[in-house]
Amino acid sequence: MPPHAPLGPPATAALLLLGLAACAPATGTPQQDPGPYVFVLGTAQDAGLPQIAARHPLDEAARRDPSRRRLVSSILIVDPRGGADAGRRWLIDASPDLPEQIELARNHPANRPEPAGRPPLFEGIFLTHAHMGHIAGLLELGREAYAAEGQVVHGSKSMRTFLQQDRPWSLLVEQGHVRLAELANERPIELAPDLILTPLRVPHRAEITDTYGFRIDGPNRSVLFIPDIDKWGLWQRDLVAELRDVDIALLDGSFFGDGEIPGRAMSEIPHPFIVETLERLAAADPPLDVELIFTHLNHTNAAAAPGTPEREQVEATGARIADRGQVLQL
Repeated sequence: MPPHAPLGPPATAALLLLGLAACAPATGTPQQDPGPYVFVLGTAQDAGLPQIAARHPLDEAARRDPSRRRLVSSILIVDPRGGADAGRRWLIDASPDLPEQIELARNHPANRPEPAGRPPLFEGIFLTHAHMGHIAGLLELGREAYAAEGQVVHGSKSMRTFLQQDRPWSLLVEQGHVRLAELANERPIELAPDLILTPLRVPHRAEITDTYGFRIDGPNRSVLFIPDIDKWGLWQRDLVAELRDVDIALLDGSFFGDGEIPGRAMSEIPHPFIVETLERLAAADPPLDVELIFTHLNHTNAAAAPGTPEREQVEATGARIADRGQVLQL
């Protein structure tokens, strides 16, 4: 990977004043707080790490050391609270790694009942968009695998049309493995009286469907989850204003900086570089006070690897790289 231009002392110094809270380490099931939480199931770009046939040093390192593997970006919203609806959970994005992520989520929450048959694995699945890393896991719900009984899947109008009309996805609907529900921009969805999910449309390559991020408001804290966006400047919302209104932000960190993929124009795969996001937030006045976490990291992104200059540069600002198994209390 070619070297990247450093963020530079002025921007770094400014970011150190942001008050960006350090993220809690991956801790598994929360031990004390019985309230809702977000559980991070994966943090990689659509093709994971190592990526198929890739010979990048980070891919080869992940093949040698399984602890360096990264599952594809996905999160679980968990509500372990008691009562008639005890043990509920909702998935955001059905990644190609869904079988492994189901096992990772086995005890989230610990009080989730396990009825006989092939019941829905989640109270609902919410899809950001129709690129491979965000919907491929839906096929695991079909008759060749789990054969789910009426798993509710939420998507935008264009997502519903796609899933209803295009095979093999339409077979999931026709055979009753999936029941589609429509979400709409900025229309809140009540998961519980004090647990609200709000879809937010974002600009991203729309070859198949439009794209959404989600805001999750819990009883005590809120999370903004945007794993894919073209550039922050193209969004109709102001990123700084949005971050002032949440406690935690899980944001698109696909690429650390320009030139990361030699021989290919990065404009062909637009995402906000991590260095761009940090510089944009460094200019916030007054400084931000938000837990900033980067996710959806490409297999070439050195910030994903511990001990690299890129990772150290991110962490020097108070931001972090998402970890599989990370728990974020709501």
